[in-house]
Amino acid sequence: MRCMNPLISANRLIVYLDFKSPYAYLAKDPTAQLERDYQIKIDWRPLTLDIPSFLGSARTDDKGNVVEDNRTPRQWNGVRYGYMDAKRYARLKDMILYGPQKIWDSSGASIGMLWAKDHGSAQLMAYMDRIFERFWRRELDIEDPTVLETVLGESGCAVSGFREYLAGDGRELHDQLQDALHPAGIFGVPTYVIDGERFFGREHLPMIRWILGGKHGSAPDIAYQHFPEIKP
Repeated sequence: MRCMNPLISANRLIVYLDFKSPYAYLAKDPTAQLERDYQIKIDWRPLTLDIPSFLGSARTDDKGNVVEDNRTPRQWNGVRYGYMDAKRYARLKDMILYGPQKIWDSSGASIGMLWAKDHGSAQLMAYMDRIFERFWRRELDIEDPTVLETVLGESGCAVSGFREYLAGDGRELHDQLQDALHPAGIFGVPTYVIDGERFFGREHLPMIRWILGGKHGSAPDIAYQHFPEIKP
């Protein structure tokens, strides 16, 4: 069984995603566009977030009422702002993004990503497209192995042996990678690794494009440029 170095790949660009992250969902398509624009192959990898460890946990009913709560007021403020921000950008792309009703264990879907990856780039993208879109429409249970098998089959992957992979080699490969990510300085999604350098957040896509394009011209500055004074 292969092991993955978090910062090293045969491909120049590594991208880490988690299906339960709205920001990873927003980043998927513009990141995939890099493959077409620069004729590269991306090494897509899972980073399965442990959200309760830093944002607590909660569960809501179908009407949005909180029925289980293990969050501080500060954590709730962070979560609510995060979804408000993600939905704001989702609307610009006509993407449907419903807040999850609980903290999902996305490790099975992450292992499905590794399985799809072994079947080819087209199959992997088809799998990621389906998982992201249906999950954020609340139409898909990413914790159900039967559901994952169905999506894999729809995406052009063989499903024979997936259950064994999910509990065996796939689980071991996934867990080994997760254990190695934080020590390597990779802690959130989307994270981009190019030429051994880490970039966290989709706001770094202009920088990634600049690097892939040969660093021609000035490097993009996403946050700290000086604006001209506006006079009343």
